This record gives sequence, structure tokens and C-alpha cells, in this order.
Amino acid sequence: MMKPFLFIWLAAHPLSAAAAGSAAGTFTNPVASGPDPWVIRWKTDYYFCHSSNDGIWVKRAARLQDIGKGSGRLVWRPPEGTACSEELWAPELHRLRGKWYIYVAADDGNNIHHRMVVLEGSSSDPQAPFVLKGKIAAPSDRRAIDGTVLQMPGGKLYFIWSGWAGANNAAQNLYIAPMSNPWTLSGKRVCISRPTYAWECRGAPVNEGPETLWHGGRLFIIYSASGAWGDGYCLGQLTWTGGEVLNPKSWIKKPTPVFSSTDSVFGPGHCSFVKSPDGTEDWIVYHAHKNKGSGWDRNVRIQPFTWNADGSPHFGAPIAPGIVLPEPSGEKP
Repeated sequence: MMKPFLFIWLAAHPLSAAAAGSAAGTFTNPVASGPDPWVIRWKTDYYFCHSSNDGIWVKRAARLQDIGKGSGRLVWRPPEGTACSEELWAPELHRLRGKWYIYVAADDGNNIHHRMVVLEGSSSDPQAPFVLKGKIAAPSDRRAIDGTVLQMPGGKLYFIWSGWAGANNAAQNLYIAPMSNPWTLSGKRVCISRPTYAWECRGAPVNEGPETLWHGGRLFIIYSASGAWGDGYCLGQLTWTGGEVLNPKSWIKKPTPVFSSTDSVFGPGHCSFVKSPDGTEDWIVYHAHKNKGSGWDRNVRIQPFTWNADGSPHFGAPIAPGIVLPEPSGEKP
């Protein structure tokens, strides 16, 4: 539980940013700049993986609210003049089978050529240099972005990403394929979600940014819907029914968004999930537009979430910037 009495009081009595900075055990959003935040907790620290014009960076911070201030290292610089030199999008840092891997979308400067590539860590330190392992693609080899890894009980790996059905930009769907190892797909892709509801088609028909979320043996995929540049960007949910994950019938889509804009937060989406340091709280890390209608100008926010009686996540509403929030449980000064 997340210190409920303190949270309720602070929400009703918001402090100024200056006061928030001096209040012990609290913070205010946003916590970092930029889009597509990926955060993972490893041992005693949080690692924030993001891209910039010069490559892929990994920042380390002891406190979740400090991910934007953490000590950062450039872990991979793309080679010039190749198919993965430009437009590095939404990198994710994963610990798989005893090694670190980063999955990132890249191209040669032409958005149509976006594909997913895999970087492999050189040591147990997630801030050590990474090397290019290669492209990771299904036999159809269509445009692909926002790749993530699903690890099932027993260790079986699956790759989930957003892509086009054909060679042209018509709609972005979610696909899944089996993996034989962390850098190789071992079968054809299967579409498990298409943008069909009106809230998935604002600006453009888009399903992207899939992220896996486990709770008590239940599995969910939380994904982003609609055009990322618009205030209608939001999060949707797929629920695994317990069948074969490669079977589209094993996934049920919730008919309404699970996290969407308010009168003070616009276009929340592209999330990742972490635990508090003591493991008692669940937190969502996401981006939103800095202002209404600001399009691609986004920053990173964090907030706790809870669980519904049926075991599904309850994200509530995005909390406005500047509202003072209790820090994650178990954090040390």
C-alpha cells in the first residue's frame, strides 16, 4: 500500500515546486524529459534506458524519482551509413538468461525502413558498452518498432512488437513470435491486436508500445493507442486467457482505455512498470505531452497503481504535474 493518508492529504493540499523540493519523502512530476521511458530495477538501483541523437544511454539512480538526474553513460553509438544508423526509437533494457540486451527500433533515415535490432551487453554492468548483435525480425520482415520480450514461466521467450501488415503505412498492429534465444525469432509472426475501437484510431489507427505486466499468475499486455502526436493518445489492455500465447483467441481486449487524458494531463502513453524498493508497491512510468496540443514535445512521469478485485491493474487517472506525491515505499534519502 502507498501511504494512503499522506497521499490523500497531499493531493488535496498541493505544494509549490519549491516547497516540494524541500519536503522529505515526496516528489513532483515530471521526473525526466523525452519520450518512451523504459525503467528496470536491478539489485539496488533503477536503470533508465533512452535514446538521443548520439546513441543509447543508460542512467542509474537509487531513487525512482531521480531517473532523469541519474549518472548516465552512452552504452552504444550506432555505426554511420548503415540500416540502423538513424531514428533510434524506444530502447528497452532486459536481463535475459544471465546477460543484458537492449531492443531498439532503428533505420537508415527513412521511417519506412524501421526495424528492430538487438544490442548485447559486454558485462554484468548494464552501463557497460553494448555491441550490435543484429536485426531481429520475422520471416515477413515488415516495418517494426517498440519491441519487447515476454518471458513465460519456465523461461520460454516471445517477442512482441508493433508493425504493419504489409509494406505500406495503413495501420499499426501488435504482433508476437517465438524466440529461440534473445536475438533470434524462431517462427512466423501472429497478430494479436488491431486498432478497431474509436479510441485506438484518433489521428491514426495505432496499437504500439506493448509492455507485459504479470500479477498473481495473470498476464496483461498494456499498449499505447492512437497517434502519439495527439492528445487522444492513451493506454489499452489485452488480457491473456491462459491458452497458447501465439493464438490470437488467447487474448481479450478491454473495450475502453485503461489510462487516458484528463483536463491537465494530455496524451499519456508508452509505459513501463517497476516495483518500489521494498517490493510493496507497483509504479507506472510513462510519458505525456508537456502541454495540451504540444505534439511530440513530451516528458516522463511516474505514479503508483493498484489492482482490481479480478486481478487486473487499476491505473486510475494521470496525476497532474506539480502535485506532491509520496516517494516509492522503502526509498532511502
